[in-house]
Amino acid sequence: MTATAIGWIEPDWPVASHVRVLSTLRAGGVSEGPYATLNLAAHVGDRATAVAANRRLLREAAHLPAEPLWLEQVHGREVVRHEGMPATAPADASVAFEPGRVCAVMTADCLPVVFADRGGTRVGVSHAGWRGLAGGVLQATVAALGVAPAELHAWLGPAIGPAAFEVGPEVREAFLAGVPGSEACFRRNERERYLADLYGLAESILRQAG
Repeated sequence: MTATAIGWIEPDWPVASHVRVLSTLRAGGVSEGPYATLNLAAHVGDRATAVAANRRLLREAAHLPAEPLWLEQVHGREVVRHEGMPATAPADASVAFEPGRVCAVMTADCLPVVFADRGGTRVGVSHAGWRGLAGGVLQATVAALGVAPAELHAWLGPAIGPAAFEVGPEVREAFLAGVPGSEACFRRNERERYLADLYGLAESILRQAG
């Protein structure tokens, strides 16, 4: 298969212009079958050569200054600092304080949350599915950035919407026990389960974090 143009979404947010954020779309790579076409994940069963080619295509198309720090995501709350070397432990968030560093998370249904301080001197990104949100990955990322929360901006990228994310009562209970005000982010459906609003949950957590 021949690669087509790579596309992405960029936020319109009030941070320094030298901070660049993009969320890739699915087309533009060389993967085939269920991974078609711009699969960037090495752990899902795709051919390693295709994943490597897709990552190279992304670096070239987006003019990235360096290889991204690809994490071994486990739906937890661990945060690593990007210091120019590959991660050696599982983590679901990373932060960087020096220019030229590229932090990355991979998401399907889960929510990517990008952070930057007003001056663009510190950045971070979190992989926030329901387990990560309930477990405190956003709070851990804010703490790892090491600045006053009020100095941070957060961008919530593409994720599954509140009309499509069906969960069981145990998920709702996990949030009710740990996130004040989260009850409004769950709506019971005709299957006696719940539709969860990841965006609403993340916004509530971020507001409480300051």
